[in-house]
Amino acid sequence: MFEKIITLGVIAHVDHGKTTLVDALLKQGGAFAAHEAVGELMMDSNAQERERGITILSKNCAIHHGGVKINIVDTPGHADFSSEVERVLKICDTVLLLVDAQEGPMPQTRFVTQKALELGLKPIVVINKIDKPGANIAKTHDRIFDLFAELDATDAQLDFPMVLTIAKQGIAKLKDSDESENLEPLFNLIFEKAESRVDSAEKDLQALVYSLEYDNHLGRIGIARVIRGKLKKGAEIALVRRDGKIIKGRITKMFIFQGLKKVEATEAAAGEIVGVAGFPEIMIGETLADAQNPEALPIIEIGEPTVAMAFHVNTSPLAGREGKFVTTRQIRERLMRELETNVGLQVESIPDSDSYKVSGRGELHLAVLIENMRREGFELAAGRPEVILKNVDGHPSTGSGQGKLEPIEIAIVNLPDEFVGAVMEKMGKRKAELKNMKAEEGYTRLEFEIPTRGLIGYTSEFIRDTHGEGNLNHIFLKYDSWRGAIPARTNGVLVSQCDGISVGYSLSNLQERGTLFIGPQTEVYEGMIIGEASRPGDIIVNPLKGKKLSNVRSSGTDEALRLTPPRKLTLETAIEYVSEDELVEVTPSKIRLRKKLLDETARKRAK
Repeated sequence: MFEKIITLGVIAHVDHGKTTLVDALLKQGGAFAAHEAVGELMMDSNAQERERGITILSKNCAIHHGGVKINIVDTPGHADFSSEVERVLKICDTVLLLVDAQEGPMPQTRFVTQKALELGLKPIVVINKIDKPGANIAKTHDRIFDLFAELDATDAQLDFPMVLTIAKQGIAKLKDSDESENLEPLFNLIFEKAESRVDSAEKDLQALVYSLEYDNHLGRIGIARVIRGKLKKGAEIALVRRDGKIIKGRITKMFIFQGLKKVEATEAAAGEIVGVAGFPEIMIGETLADAQNPEALPIIEIGEPTVAMAFHVNTSPLAGREGKFVTTRQIRERLMRELETNVGLQVESIPDSDSYKVSGRGELHLAVLIENMRREGFELAAGRPEVILKNVDGHPSTGSGQGKLEPIEIAIVNLPDEFVGAVMEKMGKRKAELKNMKAEEGYTRLEFEIPTRGLIGYTSEFIRDTHGEGNLNHIFLKYDSWRGAIPARTNGVLVSQCDGISVGYSLSNLQERGTLFIGPQTEVYEGMIIGEASRPGDIIVNPLKGKKLSNVRSSGTDEALRLTPPRKLTLETAIEYVSEDELVEVTPSKIRLRKKLLDETARKRAK
């Protein structure tokens, strides 16, 4: 047993270096034997995390250093996965708050800091990437202090310890002028400042379940931190459910974390993080307690969803060709399974249809779920994201926006000075209010309050307006009064009028009418969207028409076809792009856009 067990959360805005710092802590904390291969971004074990370069799921590891065991929890940095952060902070003794030395505090920095301060945690501030050319340590420190003060931090929290790091090189120092070759200054600061938030190991058991895993042999596994008492394999304990119901049972399997591995254990004392099997109904936020005196810990409250999408069965003419799971029952079972571990998600059936309303914390939250489903072999059609409104009494509403409350976000934009005018104009049309503006060294930082509605569909437009040089980050702020109508997509789409295989000759003529989403030799069907029109209003087109051949020689020579490469739509850009009468058809190998009503006559009648 260790003299001390510290649970350390690592929180920050996306791409400020959390996972890289955890890599360095693992390497220098003795998590690997001499013969083991050591990689990069080891905590980003999910395929999507590696592809997107972001952390999506919070994960555990543990290191032993100086006679102390440190359980490390790496958390997501993107606002859409904030539910992962909220529940992890509940079990931490202290947190490392990472801030980029050049960018300073960003929207997600504000969110995670607020949650940590509300729980009474005293963050250790880590100013990372101090080797960047634009790094400004003093300015970043001042902005962090201002943020703490703005969030009503106590005097003890305002007196935060600070360490400077270059996570990629595994270097930490207390002052910029210090010489250092390792993270020892950071380890010493953690040992000195971490205050244990657990009770005596001699009292009755209490352990808080904050995460779930699934094993094909053991079933559902609850990941919990022992807050009080001891947890023993085989002993009878009680599970206190969210509704107060008590279920008694025995732990059939128990493990603790060592490095990146799970190791079987027979006992765990207060302060330890454990995985337990034996309770098939265990859920996040519930308490494992003493069987004779079951006392519940406060339930973990998770922020409500702000964006919803409709998931439909795929009904296109190409349905069932590429996916293994295509029926309503299979989609429903998959969504119900997701609810067991994805606590920020809500699912409800849409009456009189084979569809489901899936609500989450943002477009990316829902897009990651859809991407996971398509990789597992599912086919489905997804509608346009819609914000979840509230009545003045706080209850969710799906009615008209007038007189209702809608979600408002903080958006921070960093971009070259030359693009400020175009972005300000677009944000103004989307009902954004400028709160702050600061220019330095050819770049401008803009801070807006904007309705979530205004951000849906804007990301790809923002990238085009800033030629890829701008940076847009946003996070939910509050529910506030309806800000008025926001203009929808101005351009119409090119809609196929027939089924078949697209022909290059036809597409070369159609590209004069807009931007194509498909190339030649692509299978299309009636009602499928094949491009964006260059003007308002949809255009019905025939992408199958070939060149008329005859034995009469033309007076001019035939010109070679010159096709502009089609605009490739990713899942996120497709979800952002569609209008209310359109759907995104998602299969394991294709992403297509289509009209909800495929028949042209039916669409005219519906209008």
